Amino acid sequence: MPALVQSQGAQFTRILGVGAARGDQVVPNADIVEAIDSSDEWIRQRTGIETRVRASRDVSLLDMATDAAREAIAESGIDAAEIGAVLVATISNPTQTPSTAAVLADRVGANPAAAYDLGAACAGYAYGITQADALVRAGAAKYVLVVGAEKLSDIIDPTDRSISFLLADGAGAAVVGPSDFPGISASVWGSDGSRANAVSMSNTLLEFRDGTAGWPHLRQEGPSVFRWAVWEMAKVARRALEVAGVEASDLAAFIPHQANMRIIDEFASQLKLPESVVVARDIATTGNTSAASIPLATHRLLSEHPELSGGLALQIGFGAGLAFAAQVVVLP
Repeated sequence: MPALVQSQGAQFTRILGVGAARGDQVVPNADIVEAIDSSDEWIRQRTGIETRVRASRDVSLLDMATDAAREAIAESGIDAAEIGAVLVATISNPTQTPSTAAVLADRVGANPAAAYDLGAACAGYAYGITQADALVRAGAAKYVLVVGAEKLSDIIDPTDRSISFLLADGAGAAVVGPSDFPGISASVWGSDGSRANAVSMSNTLLEFRDGTAGWPHLRQEGPSVFRWAVWEMAKVARRALEVAGVEASDLAAFIPHQANMRIIDEFASQLKLPESVVVARDIATTGNTSAASIPLATHRLLSEHPELSGGLALQIGFGAGLAFAAQVVVLP
C-alpha cells in the first residue's frame, strides 16, 4: 500500500489585517424604548448601550461582509486570489443555502477558495480564527479570510425586552496567514448544549410556514446568560491566558464579545487587568453584533490606538449554543 502524502503548512500564523463595516443607521435608545416599555436610563444602566447601528433595508449582510473583507484583504497586503479558504460566522444569513461564504469569496476575488459558514453565534469569529490557524498550519490554505457578519435587525421582535434592544448590524473581517513568529495561541473552546434554550429562536421556520407561530426571532433568558457569562467565561478567559503562556500584565488589549458593558467590566475585574490593558468597549455606540462584535471592536481599537499594533490581545466570544472560544492573538 503506497504511503499517502499529507500537506504541511506554516509553523506559525498571525492575523495580517482587519476590516470593518457597520450598519448605516444610528439608532439611539430613545427610538426603541416605547416598544419595550422602558427608558434610556434603564438601557444604559443595564447594558451600557447609548446607541446601536443597524442597516437599512437595502443594505444586506453580504454587502457589509464584502466591505469588511475587502478592507481586511487590502490591509493584509495580499492578493485576494491567494486566499485558500473563506469562513463566515453568522446566524442571520437570510438564505439556508448557498452559504454567505461562497458568494463572498466570489465577490472579493477569492474564487475558487473553499468556503463555508459557521453557526456559532457570538463565538463564531473566535471559532473562525481557531479554524483559520489550523488550516494554514496544516497546509490546507496559505491564507484564510475570516468574517463575522450579522444583520440581527432582521431577526428581532422590537417588543421583546429580553434581547431586542441589544442587537445591531455589522461585519468585521480578518486575514490569517503564515508568520515568522507565533501570532495566534491555542484556543480554549467548547459548548454546552444542555443550556441551549438560554439563547435561542422563538420558534421554527416550519411553525411559521404552517401558520402556528410568527416570524422567528431571537430571545434569551437574560439573568441566566449574564451569570453564565460572568462566572463561567471568566474561567475560560483565564485558561486561555494559561494556554498561551502569558499573564494578564503581558496584554496590550482585552477584546471580549460586546454583549453587555456590565459583563465586560466584571471580566476586567475578575482577570485583574492592569490599567495598561486597553479594554474594548465598542458596545456603547455599536451595540451587540454577535459574530461581528470582536472584529469590529478590534478594528476600532486599532483605529483609536494604533500603538497597540504588534501587542497581545485576549479575545473571547460566547453566546448561543451555548458556545465559547478564547485565544490570545498578536494584533496586526
